Amino acid sequence: MVIIGLWVRLRLVESEAFTKVVTAKKVQKLPLATVFRSNWRELNLGTFIMLATYVLFYLMTTFTLGYGRAPKDAPVAGVGYSYNDFLLMMIVGVVFFGVFTLASGPWADRFGRRKTLILVTAAIIVFGLLFVPLLGAGFIGVMVFLILGFSLMGMTFGPMGALLPELFPTNVRYTGSAFSYNVSSILGAAVAPFIAIWLWSAGEGSPFWVGVYLSVMAVITLVALVLSRETKDIDIER
Repeated sequence: MVIIGLWVRLRLVESEAFTKVVTAKKVQKLPLATVFRSNWRELNLGTFIMLATYVLFYLMTTFTLGYGRAPKDAPVAGVGYSYNDFLLMMIVGVVFFGVFTLASGPWADRFGRRKTLILVTAAIIVFGLLFVPLLGAGFIGVMVFLILGFSLMGMTFGPMGALLPELFPTNVRYTGSAFSYNVSSILGAAVAPFIAIWLWSAGEGSPFWVGVYLSVMAVITLVALVLSRETKDIDIER
């Protein structure tokens, strides 16, 4: 795999947009300083646009595995599946994640990144409020929960790879999108498992507050999307 990765990396070429920046001698020597000075608004928007994606990702992959395996009669109760059974159920959900990651990219190209993500984020808000009824509805309910959650994950991942870089001008595009992406991972991904476990315990085994947490993070993302601009028709070479 390392050899394949090295081969792919060595085959990569610079985009035409960046090549024009190099030719025009407009490459930034200190791109991080430049992006903080000139594109702080885009940095903030990009960070919070990614927030719901990261929180959903780690709730679906980390929290649900713990909740699914916890016994129903435990002090902090779950749904009581064995590790192997629940892992197989999650794998079914991951298939939907892959399918909708592929499908959402063309949707974003056709309808717009911002519009697509606004609709998906609104669906995530609703999904967060359905944790209790779905996870309490037996095998069918849990499967619907996993399929919906992983499908929504895929629908956010597809457009995000285009939207984040397109928020920034070419000479700081990589730096700006990378900074937003990684700061969002700290605010969302790094703390989500711990917050989810605490809320699960505070709810005495109910996932209600965990779902509310996801919905609140999605509301923040929705606000950032509303405040952002559509990037679908931007000519990134100009």
